[in-house]
Amino acid sequence: MKKSSTRKVTLPLVLCLSFAMMLSACGGNSNNGAASTDPPAKTNNQADNTQDSTNSGTDTTAGSPLDLAMKGEYKGTKVTVFGPFVDADQVKFENSIKEFEEKTGIDIQYEGSKEFEATINIRVDGGNAPDIADFPQPGLLAAIAKTGKVIDLTNVLDQEKMKTNYNKSWLDMSTMDGKDGQIMAGIWNRSNVKSLVWYPKQQFDEAGYKVPETWDEMMALTEQIAKDGDPAWTIGIESGAATGWAATDWVEDIMLRTTSPENYDKWVKGELPFTSPEVKHAVEVMSQIWMNKDYVYGGTKSIVTTAFGDAPKPMFDNPPKAWFHRQGNFITSFFPETAKVDVDYDWFYLPSIDPQYGKPVLVAGDIYAMFNDRPEVRAVMEFFTTGESVKSWVQSGGMIAPMNDASLDWYSSESDRRMAKLVQDASTLRFDGSDLMPGKVGAGTFWKGMTDYVSGTATLDQALEQIQSGWNN
Repeated sequence: MKKSSTRKVTLPLVLCLSFAMMLSACGGNSNNGAASTDPPAKTNNQADNTQDSTNSGTDTTAGSPLDLAMKGEYKGTKVTVFGPFVDADQVKFENSIKEFEEKTGIDIQYEGSKEFEATINIRVDGGNAPDIADFPQPGLLAAIAKTGKVIDLTNVLDQEKMKTNYNKSWLDMSTMDGKDGQIMAGIWNRSNVKSLVWYPKQQFDEAGYKVPETWDEMMALTEQIAKDGDPAWTIGIESGAATGWAATDWVEDIMLRTTSPENYDKWVKGELPFTSPEVKHAVEVMSQIWMNKDYVYGGTKSIVTTAFGDAPKPMFDNPPKAWFHRQGNFITSFFPETAKVDVDYDWFYLPSIDPQYGKPVLVAGDIYAMFNDRPEVRAVMEFFTTGESVKSWVQSGGMIAPMNDASLDWYSSESDRRMAKLVQDASTLRFDGSDLMPGKVGAGTFWKGMTDYVSGTATLDQALEQIQSGWNN
């Protein structure tokens, strides 16, 4: 995501605000007239997605849309938000915006759907897009952005503030191809961290093992644990129709550690084929663990038949039957209810492999896009770029804020605080690659090809060619 030190204010809004301030100087109440003096709402077809690049000045006396909202300028207005949050997540989202609604008088009308991915396309194509949509898969947003129906946020949000409040990688990942060139297609509001290796902390410490700081140290510890009589790793990729997705995460993490971020980006776009030396090398590095029967609980063949949610269970036996499990922070919901974070289990960062690529972190998360350009919608979008917009969610657990102004003190566990710090300090952040690829590849041949390779029904070269065929077709 990128931002400049200026924010575009439309001419009608400038005139309205100037007039309101004149009234105020004469003793009038400008707050009462804000809603009636706002420019008319634009429809999807009317929205100027590129904004007026010749009018990029900022009215420093008026304040940003968020500042004005906090002064009550948009009281009584409504902003619609459509997203995938339902059930408990919907409650957490609605709790996180409640205070903002009370302070501003803006009614954020949220609608959640388990069929979000299919429904959002229908609504956008039909000219019935919400004001704001929450995309858990940026690849879907990227496809819609190319139609020109997504508002370019480059001149909507203060780019200097964005650069201060987000790791540059988040801004890079929000830059997508629009109809007439690259645009800032959205802003990141919540994230999940994937580059984590979980372990049974108390028993790990009692065994005298030390958390590895480098890849070589991790492999040496893996070998030591095997010599001590246990397989170090517990791995499972069975997930019904989605079997294989957990394997793709491993490949993505290793790609970030063995080649450049630019090559990773080319790979997820289909410009660097799966049959390339870079991708093959990443799978070979993974295979040093996966294909060694002494390193994996149940042996290599068990990986395909073990459900991803069941995979961590051997770590919680007494004594542990396995010691490491690489998975995102969501996996704790599959841990025993009696297991306590920071006591019974903890995590360490999946170490770097090649120092020249720094300390990359694989993430997933939600990116919010804007489809209708009105002052109150801008105010809500600006609010969503602040840590305050997710404070209550962070405090309740289950998510990591991508913003730098989200205090580490908000997190309820040391584990989550370290995770948030990891995201803030990462040299490179990249989104889950399979989620960025077209469905026929990311959720198709990539899943199946990795499953066939691990199960032994295909050689590595055959599997990579099979995966690449998803792009070719």
